[in-house]
Amino acid sequence: MRRQQSLAAERRRKTVMSVVLAVICVIYVLPVLTVVLNSFKLNTFVKTETFAIPTKESWAGLGNFIKGMTFGNYPFWKSVLYSVVITVASTALILIFTSMAAWYIARVNSVFCKIVYYLCVFSMVVPFQMVMFTLSKTADTLHLNTPWTIPVVYLGFGAGLSIFMFVGFVKSIPLEIEESASIDGCGPLRTYFSIVFPMLKPTMISVGILEIMWVWNDYLLPVLVLDINKYRTIPIHIQYLKGSYGTVDLGATMALILLSIIPVIVFYLICQKHIIKGVAAGAVKG
Repeated sequence: MRRQQSLAAERRRKTVMSVVLAVICVIYVLPVLTVVLNSFKLNTFVKTETFAIPTKESWAGLGNFIKGMTFGNYPFWKSVLYSVVITVASTALILIFTSMAAWYIARVNSVFCKIVYYLCVFSMVVPFQMVMFTLSKTADTLHLNTPWTIPVVYLGFGAGLSIFMFVGFVKSIPLEIEESASIDGCGPLRTYFSIVFPMLKPTMISVGILEIMWVWNDYLLPVLVLDINKYRTIPIHIQYLKGSYGTVDLGATMALILLSIIPVIVFYLICQKHIIKGVAAGAVKG
């Protein structure tokens, strides 16, 4: 009898948890669904029937997408190009340099390495708003205000989380493997790229996905550092979809927002299992 009561209580608990998680899922999906629905509506209906399904009267088809990509005198393809360049370059720099730094920190047990590690961890909790004005002036002084140089700035901001995850994973790698490579005549660089780098793949993929999602969607850092009259990423391009007297075509805006989030969503869905593996490897095995 007690066993049956226990099983019934367990089923009720699972049912309640399923309902709660379903509600949370709906809450998270609703904004994306709203963007999808409004990207195919005429501008007037976006304002008055925000959460309604498009009808024959409100249907705009691909007009919003075409208008969003041809609006103004700044080509949309340039914004896509700059976003791709900044995202790829920033992610590559973060993965290479932070993984090498994390390997050194994990293997060299010194006070200096510990200080550097804790400073990197501390940087994760520093709000961007505290340093953004100083950062903007520094980037202008050092000529880091172009799409080709702003990845250096992203490297500084992305180092904290990356080093934290990489250090945890490197500590799980047996030191004997690197010692064997050293005995065979491998120097530090060859040991890293031939032995350590391939073993970092789970965390490398995880960190790469997280950094890509961050840099691709970032608005504040590019608008502070870049000359927005010359260089506009996709988020900045969307911000400038304004007509006379500051009026905004919400239909075209929603269409471009949808175009900007589709690559990230697809990329995340394909690689989400690697995120879980990488986070678990970096946080637990360390």
